[in-house]
Amino acid sequence: MVTFLSGGTGTPKLVDGVEAVYSPDEITIVANTGDDIELGGLLVCPDVDTLLFQGGDVLDRETWWGIEGDTHRTNAELMEIADAADLPDGPQYLSADRQTAGREIANWRRFSGVAEFMTIGDRDRAVHITRTSLLDQGHSLSEALARLSSAFDLPFDLLPMSDDPVASLVHTEDGTMHFQEYWVGQRADPTVEDVEFRGSEEAKPAPGVLEALEEPVVVGPSNPVTSIGPMLAIPGFVDALSQTTVVVVSPFLDDEAFSGPAEELMEAVGAEPSTAGLATTYPFADAFVVDENDGTEFDRPTIRTDIEIGSIEDAERIIRTIAEAIETVE
Repeated sequence: MVTFLSGGTGTPKLVDGVEAVYSPDEITIVANTGDDIELGGLLVCPDVDTLLFQGGDVLDRETWWGIEGDTHRTNAELMEIADAADLPDGPQYLSADRQTAGREIANWRRFSGVAEFMTIGDRDRAVHITRTSLLDQGHSLSEALARLSSAFDLPFDLLPMSDDPVASLVHTEDGTMHFQEYWVGQRADPTVEDVEFRGSEEAKPAPGVLEALEEPVVVGPSNPVTSIGPMLAIPGFVDALSQTTVVVVSPFLDDEAFSGPAEELMEAVGAEPSTAGLATTYPFADAFVVDENDGTEFDRPTIRTDIEIGSIEDAERIIRTIAEAIETVE
């Protein structure tokens, strides 16, 4: 049994190779929900849904989000209506009082659906409608995800990091904005000054998460700040990781991130933006998997391979390296 901590696209790409070593029923994936937003009244869970669609074999692997071949008629119509009605486009973050006026799970991440700033496909939207409706019926996020996982016939167990609202807010020179506004709406253009995981202090790990963390844990090559950071900010998470075997796969080649704004975000929170910085970012790590061309040295076991993932064969090679690392430290 092994548990993956996942966010963004790095870890899902890695998960493509798990069957090189593990049976899918031996895998649990804990997904980041700090990126979740409520858009036009629907709860959108980007990191969760990438894994949901991947496990259901419908993921658009060109973009690594959304459903392959999806149409976007509703999104296009929203744009046309906004233009005809002379309404503003771009991210429209609802006011502070409205952030706490709706369902608790959406606090501090509520956006207007006028001229949607995120492109959501029509089949994708059906997932958001179903999830939001289940929440409105009184189900938890975990319960809603379990139903969706069954619908997509997932071969592995997929858990949200928490049923409680945690919002990854990026403090920038242009003001505070949700990570999705910073990354999707503003294309990571504003200079980042700090990152906050609002609500994390009161959040609890979702049912089954702490039990999953008792197994060997793989921290995938996801953004350490906004993909893994929200999990580590939840009370009990770091303690659990300190008591189990943890292997970290670097999202860097020396001081260059493979993708995304990891460098800028790590600098903003005072962490060294490089493979070397992972030693302090993940002090509970027992071993690291780093690129064969990475010159970083750790005081813990370090296994090297080509960690750039461009194919399933790449992912399988890295999974075999991870298994080797786990055997080394167990």
